[in-house]
Amino acid sequence: MTVEAVTPYASRVLAANPGPMTLDGTNTWILRAPESDTAVVVDPGPMLEEHLRAVLDAVAQYGCTVSMVLLTHGHFDHSEGAAWFAQRANSAVRSVDPAFRIPTDHAHGLAEGDVITSGELRIEVLPTPGHTMDSVCFWLPQDGSLLTGDTVLGRGTSVVAHPDGALGPYLESLESLRAFANSPAGVDRLLPGHGPVIDDPGAVLTFYLEHRHERLTQVREAVATGHTTPEAIVAHVYADVPRPLWPAAERSVRAQLDYLNAL
Repeated sequence: MTVEAVTPYASRVLAANPGPMTLDGTNTWILRAPESDTAVVVDPGPMLEEHLRAVLDAVAQYGCTVSMVLLTHGHFDHSEGAAWFAQRANSAVRSVDPAFRIPTDHAHGLAEGDVITSGELRIEVLPTPGHTMDSVCFWLPQDGSLLTGDTVLGRGTSVVAHPDGALGPYLESLESLRAFANSPAGVDRLLPGHGPVIDDPGAVLTFYLEHRHERLTQVREAVATGHTTPEAIVAHVYADVPRPLWPAAERSVRAQLDYLNAL
């Protein structure tokens, strides 16, 4: 495993957990200001000791210690190795979900307006519920980079993970991110939890929104023609999706049906 310097502030170590939902694997991000002796690690990843040790080694190669571990959300492919990693890095873990915080107190949560600093590095917390209700993004204003976890992937589209995710908040999060990307803040790139770096944030966020609304229209039409169960809707609407992804599509359909029923 190797560390890839993506920007002057962000480097990536790719976990060896590829799959239909994880794409090439989980991107673990090491964030540090140039010449700093401290680093922040985002999403240590699954409990793969070789990967976690590779992240520790990469931080050490930079001449840094880990000042903080952050989680974009609690799915195991992002969080499972966090406790093991934090113990060996002698670091705390901050997350929205108290179950993953180390220590578990309120001070180690993540909320809108929170700013994390590590040396000269500044990280701003942007809550983006929807994929899961504990999802957040991390904005690096000095670097023009936005870490998106699973809210926006580097390839394809994300799943709203019913029952711990919800489509209404997800659409609102995408709208907020698009507005932010098109604002004077100057978002140059998205650093996702899976897949390659996105260099056209506004266009990709617009595509995500259009895709979601197109799927909603398709689900409405499927229900109107008698396809009323998630399984039947997936077979009708997602016929072009590889069958190994149908269980995930069913979770997405359940979230869409909840959203439509609440209108």
